[in-house]
Parts: sequence; C-alpha cells; structure tokens
Amino acid sequence: MSSFSRLLRLFGDNRSLPKGIALHAKIIISGIPRDIYTNNHLLSMYVKFDRIVDARKVFDEMPERNVISWTALISGYSQIGKAEKALECFSLMINDCLEPNYYTFVSAVSACASLGDGRVGKEVHGRIYRSGVDFSTPVSNSLVNMYGKCGLLKSAQSVFDAMLEPNLISWTSLLSCYNQQGENSKSLKIFVNSRRLGVRTNEFACASILSACAGLEDLKLGMQIHCLVIKCALEFDKFVQTGLINVYTKCGDLNLAGQVFSEVNRSNLAAWTSLIGGYVQQDKRLEAIDLFLKLHSSGIRPSERTFSSVLGAFADADVIEVGMQLHALIIKMGYGSFVHVGNAVLDCYSKCGLLQESLRTFEEMDERDIVSWNSLISGHVGSGQYEYAIELLTDMLFQGYKPNLYTYPLILSICGDIPATAWGKQTHCCIIKHTFDSNVIVGSALVDMYAKCGILNAARKVFDYLTSKNLISWNTMLSGYAQHGFVREALEIYSMMLEGDIKPNDVTFIGVLSACAHAGLLMEGLYYYNSMIRDHGIAPRQEHLASIVNLLARKGETRRAYEFIRSFHMEPSKVVWRCLLSGCKTHKDIVLGRLATEKILSIDAEDTSAHIMLSNIYSEAKMWHETAQLRKVIKEKAMKKETGCSWIELKNKGIFPIPCSVFTARSELRMCNGKKFTVTAFHSASFMLFMSEAHRTLGRIQLTILKIVGRLIGMNLASFLDLVLL
Repeated sequence: MSSFSRLLRLFGDNRSLPKGIALHAKIIISGIPRDIYTNNHLLSMYVKFDRIVDARKVFDEMPERNVISWTALISGYSQIGKAEKALECFSLMINDCLEPNYYTFVSAVSACASLGDGRVGKEVHGRIYRSGVDFSTPVSNSLVNMYGKCGLLKSAQSVFDAMLEPNLISWTSLLSCYNQQGENSKSLKIFVNSRRLGVRTNEFACASILSACAGLEDLKLGMQIHCLVIKCALEFDKFVQTGLINVYTKCGDLNLAGQVFSEVNRSNLAAWTSLIGGYVQQDKRLEAIDLFLKLHSSGIRPSERTFSSVLGAFADADVIEVGMQLHALIIKMGYGSFVHVGNAVLDCYSKCGLLQESLRTFEEMDERDIVSWNSLISGHVGSGQYEYAIELLTDMLFQGYKPNLYTYPLILSICGDIPATAWGKQTHCCIIKHTFDSNVIVGSALVDMYAKCGILNAARKVFDYLTSKNLISWNTMLSGYAQHGFVREALEIYSMMLEGDIKPNDVTFIGVLSACAHAGLLMEGLYYYNSMIRDHGIAPRQEHLASIVNLLARKGETRRAYEFIRSFHMEPSKVVWRCLLSGCKTHKDIVLGRLATEKILSIDAEDTSAHIMLSNIYSEAKMWHETAQLRKVIKEKAMKKETGCSWIELKNKGIFPIPCSVFTARSELRMCNGKKFTVTAFHSASFMLFMSEAHRTLGRIQLTILKIVGRLIGMNLASFLDLVLL
C-alpha cells in the first residue's frame, strides 16, 4: 500500500485528477484492504481537486480515522467556502475525543473568519490555548485574520502583539484587518511601523495601504505609495493597479486615474470596473456609462462586480429607464442570481424612490443577505417611510438575520429623525453589547442621533470616545453644534479639524457658515466663505450661498445680499431667495422683498409662505391696497399655509407632533432634550382629536422599535417592557 500512497500524493501534487481517479479504481478492484495512510492520501487528493463530495465519501467509508483524516476534510470544506460544514466536522472531531493539531485549528479559525462569527472564533481560540498547541506563526496569523474579519480589532491587535516574530503575512493581515473595518489612519501607522522595522512590502500590503489612502482621500500620500510601488516593481500586479485607480478616483483626480488605466492591460477587467466605480463615486455618471459601453463593445464580458459598480450611475430618476434596460441585460447574461448584483439593483431602485420596484426585486431574489435587507430598509428610511422601515427591521430580525455595522446606523437614523431619544439610547446599549461602539461608522451615526435629539453632551462623549474619526464624524459633530446654536463649540471643532490635518469638505463649511448665521457673525462668516474657496479650493454650493445671504439680510444689508446672489455662478435656489425675503421682511425692504417673492414664485408658483411673507411686508408698510390684492390671490388659489409642528414628550410616555394652532392657554411641557418651557395649553377637542391620531401612528412605531430593541438584546417583549418601565 505504500506505493499506492506515494502515487496518490504524486498525482495530487501534479494536479493529475484522471490518473488519481484511475488509481483509486485500481485499488478498489484489487480488493486489497486500504490502511489509514492510503485513505488519508486518497482523501487529501480529492480535497486538493476541490472534489469535496468524493472526499466525504472516502471519509465516510474509512473504518479508522485519525487527526490527519479529520483535518483534511475540515480543510477541504473551509477552502471551498463551506464554513458551516467545516465547523460541524470540527465539532464531531472533538466529540470523537481526538485532539486537533495546529493545521486543524488553522482550518477551523479560517472557517470562523469566513462566517464572520467572532463568538465561535473565540471558543476555538480558547481551545487552542487549553490544548497547549504552540501558537506558531500560521496559527496566530489565522487568528489575527479571523478577529479582523469579525470586526474585533482589539482582539486581533492582542494576538499580534503576543507574537514573538511576526512575519510579512502577520503584518499584512493586521494591516488588512484595520483597513477592512475602515480604520484607515491606524492602517497607515501599521504600514509605517512595518517599513521602519525593515519588513518587506508585497503586493497585498500595497493593495491594502492603497485602499486606506483611498479611504482617507489623501492624494499626496497615494502618490507616495505609487512611487513605492514602482520602486518595488509591483506596478504590473493587477490588484495594485486596481488599487491605484481606486485611490486617484476617490481623491477626485480622474486624470491620474485615466493615466494608470491607460498603462493597464485592457483585459484587466478589475481595472475597468474600478474606473467605472470611480466615475460613479465622483458623480460622473455619463462618463461611467460611456466607459461601460466601451467595455461591452470591446468584447470583454462584464463581471457581476462590473454590473454592481455601473448600477450606481443609474441611481437617479432621470436615467432610471436606462437602468431598467441594464437590469434586463443583467438577467439576460445570467447575473440576476448573484446576491451582490441583486443588492445593487435593489439599491438603485431604492435611491430613485421606486420602492415598489425595489420590494419586487427583493422578493424575486433567490438568496438574500444582510446587505439586501439594509438596502431595502435604507430606501424606506430615505423616503421618510419610517413605519414600514421598522416593520422590515422586525421581519429581518425574526428571520434570523443579525444586524451588522450598517444596520445600526439605519436604526439610529430613524431614532434621530422621529426623534425617539429613549429608543436611541437603548439601541446604543445594543451597540455596546456587540462591541460596535468604537467603529467609526456606527459612532458617527450615534453622534448624529444624539445631536438630532438635542442631547449634545452625549453626542460629544461618543465623539470623544471614537478612537478613529473620519471626515463624516467631524462634520456630524460640527453640524450638531451649529444646528442648536452652539457657535463657539462648532468653531472649536473646525479648529480641531485643521490642527489634526483633517481636510474639510463642502459639508464642513455648510456647518461652519450655519453656525455663523445663528450668531450673526457676519465678518467671520465672510472670512470662512472666502477661505473655503481660496485655501481649500472648494466650489460654493447653494447651501453656502444661502448661509451668506441669510447673514447679510439679517444684518440689514439686503442690497449687498442681492448683489452677492447676482455674482453667484449658479442659478439661485428657492431657499436662497427665501433667506433674502426673510431679511427684507425684518428690515422692511419692499422693493427687494417683491423681487425675492417673484423669484420664488417663478420656481414654485404654489409657494404659499412667499405670498404670506410679502403680504406681511405690505401690511407693515401700511400698503393696504397691495395687501388686499395679495390676500385676494391667496384666497382665490385656496392657498393654505402648512401648520408647523413641534415634537414633545409627555411624562416619558411618548413623543408626539403637536400642531402650533392647537395652543391657547399656558402650560408647561418638556422637550425631547429635557429642557422645560412654558407654552399655551390646547383646545381640548382639537388636541384630543390630534393626539388620538398621533397615538395610533407613533404608538405603532414605538412599540415596534421596542420589539426590535428587545430582540437585539435577547429579551422577550414582556420582560423588556418591565425593564423599560421600571
């Protein structure tokens, strides 16, 4: 049998499957009993050829099995992506009282990494520790990789720090872990440390650090890494080429991205896909579609990833008809069954507001994952359909899907928009329980939720707790302060950004200018506006214009505000003219007030508030004839101003929108941020009618949120309600 074993090993190493199968047949025909060594070689041969069904059949027929037998089978399942089967075999091996070796542990840990199951991964880690198996470099590397893919970066770092001599794979694994979890600054520090210690750079490390540069949108750093790539002769690696294109597109330099692409072998589909995705991210949708058409006409068959990338170019109602044609092409080419392609189609319809189409796509998907649910829920949250979004969340949880890093921000968005402070806090508890609180994506969503609910102290605590902050984190905190009139704190955040070399973007300056507008800081506002253009090269948007016009108009400089509007390079929006109109009303500028109203009505002829504001300007100027004419127009068109609402919390029992028109007598209410204030109480009849409807709608939403939060922390609704009502 020893000769058979040697031949089986030889055929496996030489990738000669037909000869291996022929030898297996000869062994069966010979009738010679196979010993455990021959069976193990036969099993290993089938595993090497990914013939896992044949391997399992050989395994099941083995009269005797040892550690090598189990390890070969576990490794086979793990390699072909059947991680659940691998862990099932690992458990059966333990039950057979066989002690795994370090090869077995590596395969089991890899299976946990594939599933992203940190809990089982920790159990396997504990067994490795108890078994006394040496924490060799391959075992430690697999643990670092597993913890990283499960989002447990502290555990990954601890394993790495315990390694006596981490090798290139160790450093690359840790670098990849932080990069995959969006910790780009930490990834950069790890890469710099590895270079200082003389660790060689390979194509995988370069691809990871290029991804980090793209995440940081640091063009200068990306160009430095590009130089290192050339120095290390890695510029022809397809992963590195794709990474370079990704860096330049993320940093907005499409010319450099095009230069890299021109030097790439045109058969490199990943490069095509990366450039198409870059055009989509930079909102160059027509260029993305044009490049896709060139790819399609060149005879290169697009992959499922290519379709996923180009679908983002159709996430606009104006081109959705073409997007539907692309959807038909996807089905025709057989990619409709791919989960991530279905997710991209679903996301495309959701972003266009076609919720029925997105729901139909969701229901037609053969297989769904957490991304599918997130895309569907996100579409409904974005359209303000919170009640249906919460129902979808409930369905997702009851079908056994666990929320991930991108699900919690959706829940927090609902809590912030309703707003529902108590439910937001309970969701925060769930996030802490699942150790997601230090993640920059979830952390930014928590800051946003607390800021929208007016609890700025809590928002700042979460912000300060974040070990790694991205631009979104900074912008969210700054905007939170600005929206609530905390001007000094908002400008302090901006100063901290500059000191920390965080490059501000257009959203940053919307917050800064909004803060200046709140406090009436005209000179400061103009300084920041000019600095945005001069120092940071950011083209002003309508929001920036509106803030400056608001500042000038509130200071009584309505003529200067008008001249500022005239000098703007874009056609002003309705909001800009409304800011001017508001200033004209305050400072009784009839001429510009009439002009601003005309501009608003040319954009939206049914704008009731513009008519009413101009009517008030006429009234204050005692222009009764013009006032009467305007009131007549309002009456003839049956215009009615939409009633304003305030969200209030009554005795901790619920949050309800109260229309301003129902207040008549004095009473004390508590706002969602905890502050008390005196308002008029309400007509009992109109209030009860309104509160009845509010109870029905928001009561359903809040009860569903209670179910979701209870489900997340593993309690039934009755027990959870008892806890909440204590």
